[in-house]
Amino acid sequence: MIDINKPVLVTGADGFIGSHLTELLLSQGYRVRALAQYNSFNSWGWLEQVQHPNLEVVCGDVRDPNFCRTICRGVGTAFHLAALIAIPFSYVAPDSYVDTNVKGTLNMCQAARDEGLDRLVVTSTSEVYGTAMYVPIDENHPRQPQSPYSATKIGADAIAESFYLSFGLPVVIARPFNTYGPRQSARAIIPTIITQIAAGERRIKVGDLTPTRDFNFVTDTARGFVALANAEGIEGLNINIATGTEISMADTLRTIARLMDSEVEWVTDPARLRPGKSEVRRLCGDNSVISALTDWRPQVSIEEGLQQTIEWFIKPENLAMYKAGIYNV
Repeated sequence: MIDINKPVLVTGADGFIGSHLTELLLSQGYRVRALAQYNSFNSWGWLEQVQHPNLEVVCGDVRDPNFCRTICRGVGTAFHLAALIAIPFSYVAPDSYVDTNVKGTLNMCQAARDEGLDRLVVTSTSEVYGTAMYVPIDENHPRQPQSPYSATKIGADAIAESFYLSFGLPVVIARPFNTYGPRQSARAIIPTIITQIAAGERRIKVGDLTPTRDFNFVTDTARGFVALANAEGIEGLNINIATGTEISMADTLRTIARLMDSEVEWVTDPARLRPGKSEVRRLCGDNSVISALTDWRPQVSIEEGLQQTIEWFIKPENLAMYKAGIYNV
């Protein structure tokens, strides 16, 4: 259980999922120590939109082991979300993914052990499974490193598991399937479609539209993290956060266009295509473990979640933060 008397640490709190998780924890009465990646602009990323008296923002980098020990001091529960997550950029700069995702997780595990944390929730990804060998994908599904990104997340998961088996570290590995919603990076399929349509484009540039994904609305993902932090007796486990449903990229685009009342056509942009053997063709998760161990259930349907996401992105002040005409890996 999360100790209400100790601060909760969220690394990667300045990012998409991390900022929503921070908001949820604050709404539930927790004091949150939120890590934003250090930068000379003193930018707190999406935390700039989160104002609360119980929020403590610190800037730093999980690649520094001494810094990780410092931010873990006095903390009860930590959620480790800090990572490089863009799959396309992992083809360009894989070494940086090893440093941040593998070594950063090692640093957080060691810091959590040294500081005696009650629980460390490490963030995994459905990408570790690669293309589904069977569906729904349960936690015993083989790991397939189909991109440098997924390889580093498999490595990070293994580090966390080893600290549980070797040192008894109270770690839980949360494995969310594809999360979407307000504040998501424009490199992802849903924001890139919405922002192009909102910018007035009628020829929507996309990658491969045949793969399927199991989409979690971001508030459901955040609730899943909190549920796993509060569940008893689950240390050492890998646990999916998934809806158990799937939708193709093509159907996702058609649904967004319908909700935005826009007639569009799509064109394949070669820059957005993954290498053939690296593309994950199908993801559909089994959520029976988290459903059995907690009271978590997905609450937001894909239609409702897309509508909420569209409403956020089309606000002029939000759309202005995105460069709809530029594909950023």
